[in-house]
Amino acid sequence: MNINSIFNKSILLKCIFAGSLFILIFISTFLYKHSQSLVDTSKLLVHSHRVNLELEQLNSFLKDAEINQTSYFVSRDTVFLTAFNDSRKRVSESISTLQVLTQDNLKQQNNLDSLIRLIKIRYNILFENSINLNDSVQVSGKRFNQSLLEGKQVMQAIRNQINDMIQLENIYLLERQERYEHETFLTPMYSLLLLLFSLVVFVFSYYKINKDFESLKKSNHILKIATESMRHAEEIGGFSSWQWDLGSNTLTFSDNQYRLLGLEPNAFAPSIQSFAEFVHPEDKHILLNGENLALHEHTSSVAFFRVIRKDGNIRYLKSMGKILTDAAGNKILIGINNDITEEYLISKALEDRNKELEKSNKELASFNHVASHDLQEPLRKIQTFISRINEKEIHTLSEQGKDYLQRIQVSAKRMRVLIDDLLLFSRTNKVEKIFELTSLDHLLEQAMQELTQQIEETRAEISSDQLPIVEVIPFQIQQLFINLIANSLKYCKPGVTPVIAIKSTIVDSAEYSNLIKEKNRKYYKISLTDNGLGFEKQYEEAIFTLFYRLHNNSDYPGTGIGLAICKKIVENHEGYINAESEPGIGTTFSIFLPVK
Repeated sequence: MNINSIFNKSILLKCIFAGSLFILIFISTFLYKHSQSLVDTSKLLVHSHRVNLELEQLNSFLKDAEINQTSYFVSRDTVFLTAFNDSRKRVSESISTLQVLTQDNLKQQNNLDSLIRLIKIRYNILFENSINLNDSVQVSGKRFNQSLLEGKQVMQAIRNQINDMIQLENIYLLERQERYEHETFLTPMYSLLLLLFSLVVFVFSYYKINKDFESLKKSNHILKIATESMRHAEEIGGFSSWQWDLGSNTLTFSDNQYRLLGLEPNAFAPSIQSFAEFVHPEDKHILLNGENLALHEHTSSVAFFRVIRKDGNIRYLKSMGKILTDAAGNKILIGINNDITEEYLISKALEDRNKELEKSNKELASFNHVASHDLQEPLRKIQTFISRINEKEIHTLSEQGKDYLQRIQVSAKRMRVLIDDLLLFSRTNKVEKIFELTSLDHLLEQAMQELTQQIEETRAEISSDQLPIVEVIPFQIQQLFINLIANSLKYCKPGVTPVIAIKSTIVDSAEYSNLIKEKNRKYYKISLTDNGLGFEKQYEEAIFTLFYRLHNNSDYPGTGIGLAICKKIVENHEGYINAESEPGIGTTFSIFLPVK
């Protein structure tokens, strides 16, 4: 099917749909007007009923007025006089309503005017000619009877006038009823006609769409390839795109492909040779290999190469492609080129940094070896010789010599503690992290057994809630308890029994957003509170720094490594630790371990 045939069919289809739409609009408009007419007829029917009803009510009100007035003259009871006045009021209201209802009907308006004149004559007969409502005026029987006779004649005329109006309104009612029935008969027919015609249009539309589907499918083939290219380009997330028809060996670049090279769009005819002029000389073979794979093996691969922009800058590109086959069997290679210069430079910097870290780790390993073997061995000898001098030669030394020897002994002991703490800190950093489901109560008990001597010497009182069973590195958590309890015992107030309370609860990370970065996660919070010396708030973070000490070594001996080890242990468990303290009151260390 040629393009002209498709075009002519398209015009014919548009004309048919335009005509169908016009007919649908015409029928819909006619149906709308017909429905509106039906509504108007319904309103006229209701209007006639209202007029008849109001005329009947007016007749009833006039009768009430006449009866009440007669009763009053007979009995002189003011109740009938009140009822008479009420009836007159209702007559006036009814006349007003009728004037509104008949304002669009000249004939009924004239009838209503005649009726109003008769009603006024009736009132004149009652009040002016024969009857006075004043009790003090005597009314003669003859005059009263004459008034009744005249009133009866006028009332008959009023009833005749009302009946004439009702009969006229009934004529209108009959005409409107016939019109309403006619309208209600035609409305379903027009609705059915509209439905049938709409159904014909939809069936015809479906037939034409289904028949021309294959033609439209072929016509949209190029659009499908373009859409597919865009879809894959978005999946890959590139900055420029290209298409290569392998059969005709024609290449198409997007505008941004030229901008990657520092050029304006369409600065040169797209081809492999033209693009290769911008590729770094050392990477041209990568581009040529990709060309051979595409042309001869119809395959593609990811390629990384450098280009030299027009301004001389070198950029790193990542090229990715995909081969598509159209309905005619032609192979088309679509792809994207990403400028990954920034990512490459960051990766290179990270690689260099990793090499430096590996070097530092090796140096640290050498230091650990020296600290654990080469330094400890001469230290053990020093301590051994000091011990022998204390046993055999101490009495031959002068007082100054004894003082020097004691200082040497204290320094050697401090050095051993420092080396042991450094080894422990190093072990905390590099030990294999094997997690086991362990009871923290058991680890706390073992830690207290190791600190039995210090606890007995200080007569410390230690209490604990039931602690949870958690996946931890057992010996590290035990060391954590040892360091924290030992720290509380060391910094207790002189002459005051140390009291340490350990509590456990589960908290949400949102409650401690200033400390915990993860969101919507539960943590075990284990708090250790003492009544020791405490410290200023400004040191709450500094105390976890390696070698940081708040007190002189002469007052409270130590290496400044213990709390740094605690922080490292908690970090190994993906947790957090903080301290809250007040001088002279005490300190609370809080440990947060994730609930898994």
